[in-house]
Amino acid sequence: MLGNFQKSQLRIELEASATAIRQSLVCPQQLEKWLLSGRFTSGMPEELLPGFEFTSKIGLVPIHHQVDVVGRNCLRLLLSQGIDGFHEWYWGEGWVQSRLEGLTILPLALGQTLSLLSLRQFLANQV
Repeated sequence: MLGNFQKSQLRIELEASATAIRQSLVCPQQLEKWLLSGRFTSGMPEELLPGFEFTSKIGLVPIHHQVDVVGRNCLRLLLSQGIDGFHEWYWGEGWVQSRLEGLTILPLALGQTLSLLSLRQFLANQV
């Protein structure tokens, strides 16, 4: 894979319960409403489960995701194709944290920042 190894870790506060944050991250119907890469293919489950695999796109670059861990307050995705690495999410009452590491030509920190702002806006509109 071509690119540079990059890592980014961000934590933001937001006006949302841990339950609302979890639903926004592990329920594909909610996830596709705020995730910048947009729509998923048909056949997505109601909730992400370990071992499930799906692909999203950032522009023309496909990102393959394999769900590694889904917990009460965490989600870990193994990434391949456009990003070779992982994306971890942790959350609680009023906060969410994202940790992203991988080898890619994409600007990870910028994409991660935009995604977190999009999630914050989506959750603010749910209230």
